[in-house]
Amino acid sequence: MTAPTTDPSSDPRWVLHVDLDQFIAAVEVRRRPDLAGLPVVVGGRGDPTERGVVATASYEARAHGVRSGLPLRVAVRKCPDAVFLPHDKPAYEEASAEVMAVLRDQRWGGRPVRVQVLGWDEAFVGPDPAVGEVGWEVAGAPEDLAAQVRAAVLEATGLHASVGIGDTTLQAKTATDLGKPRGTFRLTHETWLPVMGERPVTALWGIGPKTARRLEALGLRTVADLAAARADDLATALGESSGPWLRRLGRGAGTAEVDPTPWQPRAHGRETTFQTDLVERADLEREVRRLAAEAAADIAAEGRPAARVVLKVRLVPFTTLTRTRTLPTATGEADALGDVAVALLDRVDGLARGVRLLGVRLEMTPPEERAGLPPRA
Repeated sequence: MTAPTTDPSSDPRWVLHVDLDQFIAAVEVRRRPDLAGLPVVVGGRGDPTERGVVATASYEARAHGVRSGLPLRVAVRKCPDAVFLPHDKPAYEEASAEVMAVLRDQRWGGRPVRVQVLGWDEAFVGPDPAVGEVGWEVAGAPEDLAAQVRAAVLEATGLHASVGIGDTTLQAKTATDLGKPRGTFRLTHETWLPVMGERPVTALWGIGPKTARRLEALGLRTVADLAAARADDLATALGESSGPWLRRLGRGAGTAEVDPTPWQPRAHGRETTFQTDLVERADLEREVRRLAAEAAADIAAEGRPAARVVLKVRLVPFTTLTRTRTLPTATGEADALGDVAVALLDRVDGLARGVRLLGVRLEMTPPEERAGLPPRA
């Protein structure tokens, strides 16, 4: 069910967005305190002479221009003194679980808070609506809960967090970036446009470069431009659902309701970067089947079959393509999924140039209890 839109004139609710600062790098520093204050880059197998990309970089490394997604070989040129470490997914999952447990242990107005996990390092946190029975003002200001959360996370895990506060989840998530690092920032209906109006539309959660280009073609470059656009015009140009939804983003509208339903992944995927380009068809098929089998094992653990198969191919020198097939009947059978993924290779031109990376993603049927419902924001 879609939550009601907040009314700035009558609804006192608010929501927090908690985001761990430089999470992956911070986890590495936590287990190796000697790395504190040094430029740390995590990615691949931790060898910058190999192919691989940056998963995250510490603030010290970011000061040298190192960013997520940057090839490791470029990262070491930008920051030759950086400490390069391999990506350790289990360690980050364990640290994330610690943080989320701390968030769920918080209380506000005498009641447990609600927590909506968004990923390893971020979550929405909101008071139980029943707090309103005793009055939101009595429970305290949202800045008080933000300080409580940041202190509790740091004490229990040694990790720093930033917190955004908003009248809506969109405002809260947007505010977090304005408070980083180790800070708190609040956006409200009243301050939204004064703070965000002159920023580019890509500053909004949910708008990427592709959508920004479509908006620019309509003369809409800033958040204020988008907020002032006519809903009918946007619906005509961008679709009956997408157009008005984008306008709502521009106005900072949305919900303050936190959905504590346990997070369910929509897909599982595996990919690998090859240190030597693959050219032979037999080698490509072997690797695609291996990746499909590993992803099939992941969805089997979820107990949900795959409804769609996505093949990712990165060609030499660095062109990335995806090919997708929706299955006529959902299945979790590894061999059948491997067959589909291999068949998608036929839809990729240029394989003879060499393949740097392959990936297989299996998009699952929705959990039964949420079937037919829209995805959470």
